[in-house]
Amino acid sequence: MKTIREILKEKNSTIWCIKPTDSVFAAIQIMDEHQIGALLVQEGDKLVGIISERDYARKVILKGKSSKNTQVQEIMTRQVIYVSPSQTMEECMALMTEKRIRHLPVLEEGKLMGIISIGDAVKAAITEKEFLIDQLTKYISGG
Repeated sequence: MKTIREILKEKNSTIWCIKPTDSVFAAIQIMDEHQIGALLVQEGDKLVGIISERDYARKVILKGKSSKNTQVQEIMTRQVIYVSPSQTMEECMALMTEKRIRHLPVLEEGKLMGIISIGDAVKAAITEKEFLIDQLTKYISGG
């Protein structure tokens, strides 16, 4: 299976981030505008958290808070689980399944390199299976 480094080369390299002091409303606007499910939270170049649509639903909507009056730092996940570019997509999928998360930041020597979503993982798995099926079909048919 491909490494995370290879997957990052194939996908859009834009990393969407927000500051911890920004409003949750601003975070949701960015997610909507770019059709993404999570934002990385940074102070300067340092990754300090992640905020997802799930955080919004569970920690703002269900608690009756206002997204315009709530800062990202109040609801973000602070202990961010991440992967390195040398890990495989298979390892990421296992980690996502085990931890029940949908987004994994990619860090190399403390530097943010990108983010892998569950959609990226599924796409990579399907592509690999299609390649394997094609190779087996060619082998069986003598092609």
